[in-house]
Amino acid sequence: MRELVGRPYHELRARLGKDLSVRELVEAYLDAIEAFDGQVRAYLTVTADQAREQARALDDRLARKEPLPPLAGMPVAVKDNLCTRGVRTTCGSRILESFVPPYDATAVERLREAGAVVLGKTNLDEFAMGSSTENSGFFPTRNPWRLDHVPGGSSGGSAAAVAAGEALAALGSDTGGSIRQPACLCGVVGLKPTYGRVSRYGLVAFASSLDQIGPLALDVRDCALVLQAISGRDPRDSTSVEVPVPNFAASLEAGVRGLRVGVPTEFFGEGLQPEVRHAVLDAVRVLEGLGAVVEEVTLPTLEYALPTYYLIACAEASSNLARYDGVAYGYRSPRARDLYTLYARTRAEGFGPEVKRRIMLGTFALSAGYYEGFYKKAQQVRTLVRRDFDRCFEKVDVLATPTSPVAGFRLGERTTDPLQMYLADVYTIPVNLAGLPGISVPCGFVDGLPVGLQVVGRPFDEVTVLRVAYAYEQATDWHRHRCPLFRG
Repeated sequence: MRELVGRPYHELRARLGKDLSVRELVEAYLDAIEAFDGQVRAYLTVTADQAREQARALDDRLARKEPLPPLAGMPVAVKDNLCTRGVRTTCGSRILESFVPPYDATAVERLREAGAVVLGKTNLDEFAMGSSTENSGFFPTRNPWRLDHVPGGSSGGSAAAVAAGEALAALGSDTGGSIRQPACLCGVVGLKPTYGRVSRYGLVAFASSLDQIGPLALDVRDCALVLQAISGRDPRDSTSVEVPVPNFAASLEAGVRGLRVGVPTEFFGEGLQPEVRHAVLDAVRVLEGLGAVVEEVTLPTLEYALPTYYLIACAEASSNLARYDGVAYGYRSPRARDLYTLYARTRAEGFGPEVKRRIMLGTFALSAGYYEGFYKKAQQVRTLVRRDFDRCFEKVDVLATPTSPVAGFRLGERTTDPLQMYLADVYTIPVNLAGLPGISVPCGFVDGLPVGLQVVGRPFDEVTVLRVAYAYEQATDWHRHRCPLFRG
């Protein structure tokens, strides 16, 4: 069954009920988890029994010749900040180590309704705060391409699971690049939808005005299929938007001839690894060769996006994480003497250093005397960032940029330098501030480590973003490369 692993779902779907059962497909991926996850450590929880039960139910439907849902039998992983009924949801934090939700997140619920089989919950930076999955409260995840390197973050477990053949697709969350950056570093496809395209109900909040759920997969078509399943208005999430959900896969083959592709000059300046620059510009030339019209554009506020993001995200985190106090659920310090020490010791013992750092930064930015100078000003700059993107999209249909300024870095290389860690998301953060859709697709290698091309589009224009990514993907072979661990 090993030959099943690493083939996109859209290639396997037609075989279900003929020479392939759902059980065989699911077992192939459970075997891969058994074989490789001791090295990669992508999963925090594996739900093998539940997965087998789902597979049996789908095979019974096949035996009865019943029509199957669109993602029937697709073995998927779910980032562990998405609630799953009856399965613990830790957010990569000791403070929620034993938390078991009584309900599914809407995105998970919709995946199950579409027939996807959930294999388990993947590791992440604690409360999705990080760019390397080294901030997990349990253990770091490793990059399947090179086990002494990071997989990116915060959805590093989801990206590593797909790259290592431990899941056919995965859900992640993206607050400042947490789907696209690990997808880039692990050589898979990762898409952040427009803010409001996918319900956030059941996603444990980090920064509510920035968080968005999206798919990671082996190729663009599978990414489009998963996005189709999870998109749409949800009355349980007031920020989800009532807009039509197009058939994302139907327009993939329309090509890029005549489309206008903008290349923002600010994304190719200081800090960009020369080999990454070369790979991304080569990718732009491929699009040009396919008939796209390429032109330079400018985003003058890019230099302010990083500090703006960290002020807004940390402020929202300080508010959202106030609920973890040891009273209603989650970890409670056994050393509490009174209500004050219950709060203080529970939070001191349950949260990791990066979460504490961001809570303190956010609380400071919201405090009396500093709110006007920090949080309010950051929100004003956020508006300027959005306007810069609006001006660009008056001239072009999509933007093409690097996803990450560097290929994967070594484990431990940046853990003592938070600023260097934060700079890993410098090209993805502006997209979240503006609430736009963005995708990362493999576009080359630097010293054997993957590099990603980021394609950014207008609000709710995922169709064009996917179309450009697919055209590039089909014109190149980068997405067909598999990591050495995977091939083993």
